[in-house]
Amino acid sequence: MKGFINLIKPSNVTSAAVVSVVKKKLNTPCGHMGTLDPMASGVLPIGIGKASRLFQYMLDKKKKYIAEFTFGILTDTLDSTGEIVQTTNVIPSEKQIEENLKFFIGKISQVPPKYSAKCIAGKRGYQLARAGVDFELKPKEVEILDYKLVKKVSENVYRFEIDCKGGTYIRSLARDLGFKCNSLAVMSSLIRAESGFFTLENGISLEEFKSSNDIEKYLIPAEQTVNFEKIYLNDEQARKILNGVYENYGFRDGLYRVYYEKEFLGVGLSTNGALKINSYVR
Repeated sequence: MKGFINLIKPSNVTSAAVVSVVKKKLNTPCGHMGTLDPMASGVLPIGIGKASRLFQYMLDKKKKYIAEFTFGILTDTLDSTGEIVQTTNVIPSEKQIEENLKFFIGKISQVPPKYSAKCIAGKRGYQLARAGVDFELKPKEVEILDYKLVKKVSENVYRFEIDCKGGTYIRSLARDLGFKCNSLAVMSSLIRAESGFFTLENGISLEEFKSSNDIEKYLIPAEQTVNFEKIYLNDEQARKILNGVYENYGFRDGLYRVYYEKEFLGVGLSTNGALKINSYVR
């Protein structure tokens, strides 16, 4: 079995725990793309077997989040699960928030949360933070495609819809928007609604997955998750390429979905007309 299962992760469960459930049920190697915080829910693409080799081509795809930010507090984790380190009575209005959202559209510099999987000298940020180690993380460039205020949920809680590229920390967006509004804010709810090809609509709940006796009906073919141009190899090309012989067959430079007969072999890279399959899924 190979392909992808789009699991909808429930909140208060780790991404690793969800993958463990899939591995145990299918008895095959699996991997997931884009770890979700334990408190978050939503789309968690899981690669079954060799299909997980295609994740490298999906990391920069667009993601959509539905997030709620609570204003007036700041925590050590930048979300509502952490310890409060600062408070304020200043709560911005909807108009103030709307006026400041434009400053976060496009490519921006963002400091990741200390409680994150960022690696510092061989250790994860959250490991150092939990151990009480003092450290700083360098800003990184992320890209925000759209950032909308959806509604005011309560006196100090607002809901947002955020379209962004991979690597964006929504908790950092909450912190930085709070500062921009001369207030404080933390992420108090998060749903990942889209991750490239994968959406809430084509996903399956964890409970539904656990109880199903026909997992294949939820299996998304690997070739559907990438949208590169297709190349069909003839007998000679397939024989040589699959045996590591790379000759100039006149292919334009770039990435391709590579097929032999009707079988999807994987994603290949053409350089100077020679094609090499970098990610076999057959």
